[in-house]
Amino acid sequence: MTGYRYIKRIIDILLSGLAIIILSPLLLILCIAIKLDSPGPIFFTQKRVGIHKTYFQIYKFRTMRTDTPKDMPTHMLANPEQYITKTGRFLRKTSLDELPQIFNIFKGDMSIVGPRPALWNQDDLVAERDKYGANDVTPGLTGWAQINGRDELEIPVKAKLDGEYVKKYGFTMDVRCFFGTFLSVLRQDGVVEGGTGSMKGK
Repeated sequence: MTGYRYIKRIIDILLSGLAIIILSPLLLILCIAIKLDSPGPIFFTQKRVGIHKTYFQIYKFRTMRTDTPKDMPTHMLANPEQYITKTGRFLRKTSLDELPQIFNIFKGDMSIVGPRPALWNQDDLVAERDKYGANDVTPGLTGWAQINGRDELEIPVKAKLDGEYVKKYGFTMDVRCFFGTFLSVLRQDGVVEGGTGSMKGK
């Protein structure tokens, strides 16, 4: 596992750096659209749990109004639709709101593939992941749990899938997750914008 981690980091730097260059026109267009759609900042930052339960600030395009309750997964809000902007709805539907995380990947906060980083206050998810060693790998833009249910998964199931990723950690597993993500996005699998219960958002 240790040897592959170095290779994985090199791949992350190369691919995220290339993505920043190639996607810069799209990033600019989305920045303009967000700014014209609603008042507030273009980017949204949030405290997340990184490798070995350290913390970092994750980057996203802002998809919600500035008066939205903070540090709460969208699907846990009573009526999330009232907070999501018009541009934000499109960004979330296509997962383009996650694009700024290529900068997190380039910095080393995240990897392209790995367990999705938990919110700083998702103690239940972090505790479940501890059982499988899933807190000791770099969190990712996408992962095994993301392509097998995403927001629909309850915490024990999500953590178990993260554990499966750790158990099968390697190039083959990363390739499966990477290409599986495109199919998941196209099908819009597992995206939950409202509701209650024990599920946790992305």
